[in-house]
Amino acid sequence: MGEQVRAPGRFIALEGGEGVGKSTQSKLLAEALRAGGYEVVLTREPGGTAGAEAIRSLLLGTEGEGWGARAEALLFAAARADHVERLIRPALARGAWVICDRFIDSSRAYQGGGSGLSDEDVLTLHRIGSEGLLPDLTLLFEVPVEVSSARLTARDADGSDRIGGRAADYHARVSAAFERFAEAEPERFVHLDGAEDVYVVHDAVMSALGPLL
Repeated sequence: MGEQVRAPGRFIALEGGEGVGKSTQSKLLAEALRAGGYEVVLTREPGGTAGAEAIRSLLLGTEGEGWGARAEALLFAAARADHVERLIRPALARGAWVICDRFIDSSRAYQGGGSGLSDEDVLTLHRIGSEGLLPDLTLLFEVPVEVSSARLTARDADGSDRIGGRAADYHARVSAAFERFAEAEPERFVHLDGAEDVYVVHDAVMSALGPLL
């Protein structure tokens, strides 16, 4: 008998602005894939490893003066490099599905579109830190401003983090950047209406994953 061929791992990123439902949908997706017999690694950015989680607290904590745009981008790139090396690539190599709540496109949208760094600079940091790894599929969730505002009011009753609490014009630039990326890379991005019922959105997510299953 020949050696059994191991199925390839898949890397799925969930992206979008604040309050679009990524975290909820990532958990539902992980549950559905596990029920289908897949090994699933559910993770997030910044974070996912001990080192990256430590950097997350530096980035999102509200104490002190915070970081300039370039320092912030460097910290995100460092957290991602550790995340990719220690968690994501090993999981993919053994055939697992990696479901990640945010990845490189969030850095492009927030530190790039929101804070004004060039896309080239953000991607250069990603090439150096994470060898340019990209998801197999990026699910981009969008909701109207009034929906995200209501969700954030409920979610952040005890206060928002440093980035989530930035001004509306900042988040508008972030949303516009995500739109540009999706238009430029339609083979990697799938748009999803995050304002629908949570299980309607989940069904749309599973349909989007169809070609990879």
